Amino acid sequence: MARITRYLPHLVLAVGAAAMLLPFYWMVLTSVRSASEIFDISLLPTVQGFNGPENYGRAASQVPMGRFMLNGVIVCLGILVVQVVTAVPAAYALAKLPFPGRGLFMTLVIAALCVPMQALALPLFVGLAATDLLNTYFAMMAPFFLSVFAIFLFRQAFRSYPDEIIEAARLDGFSEMEICWGLVLRAALPSLAAFSVFSIVAHWNDLYWPMIVISDINLAPPPLGMLLFADVESGANYGALMAGATLITAPMVVCFLLARRHFIAGITMTGVK
Repeated sequence: MARITRYLPHLVLAVGAAAMLLPFYWMVLTSVRSASEIFDISLLPTVQGFNGPENYGRAASQVPMGRFMLNGVIVCLGILVVQVVTAVPAAYALAKLPFPGRGLFMTLVIAALCVPMQALALPLFVGLAATDLLNTYFAMMAPFFLSVFAIFLFRQAFRSYPDEIIEAARLDGFSEMEICWGLVLRAALPSLAAFSVFSIVAHWNDLYWPMIVISDINLAPPPLGMLLFADVESGANYGALMAGATLITAPMVVCFLLARRHFIAGITMTGVK
């Protein structure tokens, strides 16, 4: 009985992991199957007609897949850089600098976490249309430049940094920005890695906002590009469609695998569960 109790949590986690990974497994399996096998309900990794080269070749050539992925890289990195530049000083101030209204500002940050993007979409669209900024990279990035989640995450990490070291740095002539970027953030690099994974994955997979502000196929990020690909194929060639989905999913998997240790450490040290 004790052995069963010991291994039961691992069994539950294994079942949950299998349920989460099943769609990805099905996606990859479908991407190498022939058209006659697409609706085969078998989950066995056996393929009667291996159409991998044909499906992936069509996914890469039917639409500008490379362009879609380049657009995704530009948008994700642009958003991430501005988010870090704006969130780190704000989080440092909320964590380490006493000033009037600090508690109120923290309350507003937490309240802003509850505001969905859909609630802001209409005024943002009207503003971008009035300034003739639709169909630009800026239009895709601007609503996400300020991340309240990043402020909250970094603030939680910065709170654990010793005040004695900060006071010593001030006595040595360090400015607050030097302390923030050179000392406090350096000690919270796992949190930076964790947020980077969150941000990149979220905006790489974002379809809602690009679909509103982008109509030029040359500016489409990967999810919107896949939507256009599905329209081109009229929803018939699921093998090529799944091959395209695999191509745009692979970079995110690689990104997480490379940063997984820092990601887990960052989530742990900030207390965000």
